[in-house]
Amino acid sequence: MSDDTASTIRVDKWLWYARFLKSRSLASRFVSDGNLRIDGERSTKPSRTVKPGDVLTFPQGSHIRVIKIIDIGKRRGPAPEAQALYEDLSPPEHKPRVEEVRTGPRPTKRDRREMERYRDEGP
Repeated sequence: MSDDTASTIRVDKWLWYARFLKSRSLASRFVSDGNLRIDGERSTKPSRTVKPGDVLTFPQGSHIRVIKIIDIGKRRGPAPEAQALYEDLSPPEHKPRVEEVRTGPRPTKRDRREMERYRDEGP
């Protein structure tokens, strides 16, 4: 095996190694559906190779993840080993505190009826 091929890995396999997806077949389907960008370029081939230094951008849940590959890994190991394979460049998600979510006291029965009436009529 040449030195160049030893430092690259299939993108679907790497996503599985890094524990972003539960199975390799899910990773392959995820890439095939066009949900992944490698260095800003959309990729639809699970067989595309990636190397350390590449930046992957993809949706995960309600967030957009931006990941820089640090190492390709040799196996799908435990979570701490998987987290050592990448650096997370995405901005930290803002989780609203309880005080930010609540805007006032609990709605009264009259308030609830008005909300239901508004929902039934529409804007």
